[in-house]
Amino acid sequence: MHLEEIETFSNEYICFVRVTSDSGAQGWGQVAPYNADITAQVLHRQVAPVALGMDCNDIDAMLDTVRDREHKFPGAYLRRAMGGVDTAIWDMRGKLEGKPVCALIGGTPGTFRAYASSMKRDITPKDEAERFLRLRDTHGFDAFKFRIGAEVGHDTDEWPGRTEEIVPTIRRALGDEATLMVDANSCYSPAKAIEVGNMLQDHGVSHYEEPCPYWEFAQTKEVTDALAIDVTGGEQDCMMANWKGMIDGRIVDILQPDICYLGGMARTLRVAKMAAEAGMPITPHCANLSMVTLFTMHLLRAIPNAGKYLEFSIEGLDYYPWQDGLFLNDPFAVTGGRVTVTDAPGWGIVINPDWLARSRYQVSTRVPN
Repeated sequence: MHLEEIETFSNEYICFVRVTSDSGAQGWGQVAPYNADITAQVLHRQVAPVALGMDCNDIDAMLDTVRDREHKFPGAYLRRAMGGVDTAIWDMRGKLEGKPVCALIGGTPGTFRAYASSMKRDITPKDEAERFLRLRDTHGFDAFKFRIGAEVGHDTDEWPGRTEEIVPTIRRALGDEATLMVDANSCYSPAKAIEVGNMLQDHGVSHYEEPCPYWEFAQTKEVTDALAIDVTGGEQDCMMANWKGMIDGRIVDILQPDICYLGGMARTLRVAKMAAEAGMPITPHCANLSMVTLFTMHLLRAIPNAGKYLEFSIEGLDYYPWQDGLFLNDPFAVTGGRVTVTDAPGWGIVINPDWLARSRYQVSTRVPN
């Protein structure tokens, strides 16, 4: 079964990918959100000419060949484009076999615990606590992540004193039984990160994400070694050499690949396997309700070293207006703090044809030899 055609449907925020094999089988995937229209151009210019005609049953070989042919472009855009093709092929294979993707990679349908993930820094500690309480009471969440520091903030806070206020405020509101996590988004120097980490430990926070600039592995390692709290990271990394270094060097305690940033499910499974061999858990990054969260749900139902939770964005259309009208069905219902991977073939998603009709369409087709 060989790859015959790759179509993209994109706007600035989202790019859906449809692949067609030489047998006529089709599947849907997605590149990483944001500047997705640029990623679509990379896909057609640099991925499609290599991937078209290749065997859809060997995604690893396909992606490695793209990587090797485009070795002068080792960065994020190429991996994002590769991920669109990868995830569409997994959907096609699932539909051909009548199985959900999780079953193709060794798992089973079922539920998985989710944590309520806040993306906001402009929210006051009081308001954040109140919406967490509403989510707990409405959807049964018992784990929550919120933002501290300023994004790549060079030791500054979003406003003075916010971090020192929000941590105890959330703990008091939710009580000792709630699991609390924080994301610093590369804010701190090691010394400041350790100072903040000790405060987090005092309030029972269990997950400290990206405390230092994510590209500075030595800085993050210093924080990991100094604290008892789980230091986590990896969402931005798309190079396998970086992942090997992160795992071999125990840079963090918990690894957080993003399936769309990394280049798709096949490449993420490689990282998960390396991590499993090192005894490290995987709690992926999936910070919006596009297909990336669905991909992650399937992954977590299959890998042996899945972390404790699925990241589940709690931001609606006021924060992510581009999420509006993407799908006809809703794969993201939360009941009792858990999401469900169904037994529907492939990803089990129905993309809204009205959204597709409004998008920019591009197609690359195999040229016969």
